[in-house]
Amino acid sequence: MKQVLTFAIIFFLVAFMPQKKNKVIFFGDSITQAGVQPGGYITRIDSMCKVEKLSDRYEFVGAGIGGNKIYDLYLRMDDDVLAKNPDIVLIYVGVNDVWHKSMYGTGTDPDKFERFYQAVINKIKAKGSKIIMATPAAIGEKTDFSNEQDGDLNKYCNIIREIAKKNNIPVVDLRKGLLEFNLQHNPENKEKGILTSDRVHLNAAGNQFVADAMWTVIKELK
Repeated sequence: MKQVLTFAIIFFLVAFMPQKKNKVIFFGDSITQAGVQPGGYITRIDSMCKVEKLSDRYEFVGAGIGGNKIYDLYLRMDDDVLAKNPDIVLIYVGVNDVWHKSMYGTGTDPDKFERFYQAVINKIKAKGSKIIMATPAAIGEKTDFSNEQDGDLNKYCNIIREIAKKNNIPVVDLRKGLLEFNLQHNPENKEKGILTSDRVHLNAAGNQFVADAMWTVIKELK
């Protein structure tokens, strides 16, 4: 009888013990910095999580700083990400590494971009956290590849895809998804206003687009 009672108590404690939440940190630039604001993609993911009654499983944290490139992420990741003991880190970076080449004459060379990105992955893996990678979506929304930096952006997205493949990491391919979306919803070949407000940063539709894509991959991560 005592054994049955002990088993029942243990079962009760385990069944009703609060479940540890998976802490998901979104690591990136100004797009991620804005993602925690009302209507931002991180806020929308949190809302969808609650609607699907999964809020007991996930905690979402933004770690975005405007203007950041891949080497900025590497330099601040210890304090801004790893010290917070994340279960999942979603890396969403790359647009400034390309965009700033024409804006400010800076940017990141492809070989350095790849090396720094791999270094970021190595440190996150060493911490024991899972990783999701995202490709930058756009520097201009024209669908005929006449945006000034389409060539470079596609090259850097391919680098991200290859790094992900090499490390067996899932990818939220926002670049591919945005191109497919705009082919259907941008018949006038506008450079902004479909998913972005200024060719790069997300408008309301863009935030929902990113939220849907990321949330799907987060839920499927084992």
